[in-house]
Amino acid sequence: MRAKPFLIAAVSVLAFMSCQQSGPKDFLLGSDQCDNCKMTITDIKYGTELITEKGKVYKFDDISCMNMYEVSNPDKAKNAKTYVIDFPTDQFLEKKHATLIKGGNIKSPMGGNTQAFKNKADAEKAAAKLGATLTK
Repeated sequence: MRAKPFLIAAVSVLAFMSCQQSGPKDFLLGSDQCDNCKMTITDIKYGTELITEKGKVYKFDDISCMNMYEVSNPDKAKNAKTYVIDFPTDQFLEKKHATLIKGGNIKSPMGGNTQAFKNKADAEKAAAKLGATLTK
């Protein structure tokens, strides 16, 4: 009889956890810190996330920070999903589906100077305007 309340609580916690959102998590601007450089994330347009195979979310303030983190933490990066922010819409998209532009007049938090775009035509237009180059 005493185990019944514990069992109900355990099942409730498991049910709640299984309903949680998978995928990227919203940034708490001014509160979240970059998991690579420890700088406070203040500009969503350059934010990125790496989600490990086990579901652990790592947040970054710049695409270059995520790239450095992947190189220095290959165990966490293996089979991880990476997300960038579509520059025009501030929405997450998988990095592998993004078109990236770099350089020119782009100024990102950690000097990676890279922007991500869901739409290649938008990326090409922004690159021409900013004097940047398409990297992918």
